[in-house]
Amino acid sequence: MAMRVDYSIIITSAIIVAAASMIMSSTTAATTVPAGLINIVNLGAIADGKTDSTLPFQSAWASACSSSKPVTIYVPSGSDVWIKFEKATGVSISGGTLDGRGTGLWACKASSSSCPTGAATLGFYNSRDIVISGLSSINSQKFHIVMDGCQNVKLQGITISAPGNSPNTDGIHIEFSTGVTVLNSRIATGDDCVSIGPGSSNLWIQSITCGPGHGVSIGSLGWTAQEAGVQNVTLKTATFKSTQNGVRIKTWARESNGFVKGVVFEDLTMVQVQNPVIIDQNYCPGVHDCPHQLSGVTISDVLYEDIRGTSATDVGVKLDCSKEHPCSGIKIEDVNLSYDNRPAQVSCTNALGTTGGGAAAVIHHTTSSSCLM
Repeated sequence: MAMRVDYSIIITSAIIVAAASMIMSSTTAATTVPAGLINIVNLGAIADGKTDSTLPFQSAWASACSSSKPVTIYVPSGSDVWIKFEKATGVSISGGTLDGRGTGLWACKASSSSCPTGAATLGFYNSRDIVISGLSSINSQKFHIVMDGCQNVKLQGITISAPGNSPNTDGIHIEFSTGVTVLNSRIATGDDCVSIGPGSSNLWIQSITCGPGHGVSIGSLGWTAQEAGVQNVTLKTATFKSTQNGVRIKTWARESNGFVKGVVFEDLTMVQVQNPVIIDQNYCPGVHDCPHQLSGVTISDVLYEDIRGTSATDVGVKLDCSKEHPCSGIKIEDVNLSYDNRPAQVSCTNALGTTGGGAAAVIHHTTSSSCLM
């Protein structure tokens, strides 16, 4: 079982395979740790902010994997690392802060098109049985935490922080993964607080705070003609503060066999959110090189329930669905959003669903305070 040491990173694993470039900052010093822990500094990691410490980490992983009992790997306070786990099973990370030091890359992107790609701070790929608790991630170059091709993941008490204008710094990104739970977390970043990509299913997100950021997004989906769908996603008890979006489903306007179904957005508070509730099937950031086709992604069985608060624009609910594949099974129950001390409007295009009163409604190109309400 992992021990918690203040201001450090604890990694406990039964089976770990890792490959990454790991750079430790100059503030790291060799630290005495409790007996039974593996200290990467003692294995040769050099805290000069330049030296690649991959080999000491790999040595620590090898020792952990050869043990018949759970082993704890200790990364001392002050370490700046980019970590990737591939085909790992039974990894636990408890506490600590990861600093992606992304400000230089963000500045490059703001002034030039010839910049390095950058890296996600922490990524798990084709892994299972992952537990991350009490971890902080700040100023990631790109995504803070990535779960790609993973099963049975729990993230709890996560704190993510980056400026609202930091590009592509999604807080938690999930794709091709199933059985992922996110609980009791605070996310402030420059892109989606949580982004959900293709092939994701059985996700439970509860008790999170988002802002600044772009909200919780399913998508973007539908970029390729053959694409795995998203299903069984629940977001419950969340607060959005001054975000670009609240809850969003976004798809490209092009042919695709992708889908979104079985989604619940429940018990949400919006505080001056630009688009509190939005389905955008004509997604095209930057408004250039847009496909200008019809989205083939089908969206069905989406419940919006008990959503209240304030919109920063006059449209609080925008359902812009595909003409070729209209949204179906949209249910709106007890949604109360205001703008400038009056009810926010609802804009619906190609949406089929029911209101709190249970009446069926087909809405086409309508902007009205009574639309689907």
